[in-house]
Amino acid sequence: MAKAESGKIRIGIGGWTYEPWRGAFYPEKLPQKRELEYAASQLTAIEVNGTYYGSQKPESFRKWHDETPETFVFSLKASRYCTNRRVLAEAGQSVERFLTSGLLELRDKLGPINWQFMATKSFDPVDFEAFLKLLPKSVEGRAIRHVVEVRHESFRNPDFTAMLREYGIAAVVAGDSEFPQIADVTAPFVYARIMGTAESEPLGYAKKNLDLWAQRAKQWAAGDRPKDLQYAGEAKSDGIARDVYLFVISGHKVRNPAAARALIERV
Repeated sequence: MAKAESGKIRIGIGGWTYEPWRGAFYPEKLPQKRELEYAASQLTAIEVNGTYYGSQKPESFRKWHDETPETFVFSLKASRYCTNRRVLAEAGQSVERFLTSGLLELRDKLGPINWQFMATKSFDPVDFEAFLKLLPKSVEGRAIRHVVEVRHESFRNPDFTAMLREYGIAAVVAGDSEFPQIADVTAPFVYARIMGTAESEPLGYAKKNLDLWAQRAKQWAAGDRPKDLQYAGEAKSDGIARDVYLFVISGHKVRNPAAARALIERV
C-alpha cells in the first residue's frame, strides 16, 4: 500500500455481478450470493452502478456493509434523475431523495458519490454552480464526498475547476477513454476511472501501463501531480496527502478485475 505519509489508495471495479467473471475472476462453483464477499477479499473498493438506474433498499446497503471487510469502500453512482435534466438547479428534491435513500447504512464504508452527467451536457457556469450548492457536505452528521463525472469538452475550463475547488468537489479523472480528461485536483481526494483494458492483455493492461497508473496513484496520494495527464489549469503539486480512488471501468470488462488486482499489488 501507499506510504504512511500518503493518503489511502483504494482500487476496484464497477459492480460485482457480471456473468463472464464467473470462472474468469470468481472461482468455479462459487455461489452467486458469495460473489461480493469474494470480490471484497480481492479488491479494496467497488463502484456501484446500479444506484444510477434505480433505488436500493436500506437493507441492501446494510447487507453490503456486513459482507465486506472493515476497510472496504463502496462508491455510489448517484441517481440519473439528479443529473439527466435540462435545468440542474431544479434537482434539489431528487438529490435529497437519493442521499436519504438508505445509503448511510454503509456507515464508514460509504465512499464518494459519483454524479455522472451525459456527454451532451455542456458547462453552464451559473446552472452548474447552482447544482453544486445542492450537494451537502454531510448527511445526518456523516461527511459526504462528492465527485462529478462530466463528459463534454466545455468542462475542461479553468473556471470549472476553480468552481469545484471552491466547493471541495472532485472531478473524475477519465483515463484511456474518449472523454475529456480533467486531472486538476480540486478536493481532499482524487477519483480516477480508467477505461482502457484490452482482451489481448491477460492483466487488462500491459505491465508498463499498470506501472504508470500505479505511479500516478502514489503521486496523488503523496500530494504530487502526474505531469503526463491533461489539466484545465496548471498541474501544481501542493504536497498535501490525499486519498485516492481508482476504478477499472469499461474497456474489455472481463479483464477489469485482473487489472485492479495487478494495480493493488503495485501500490
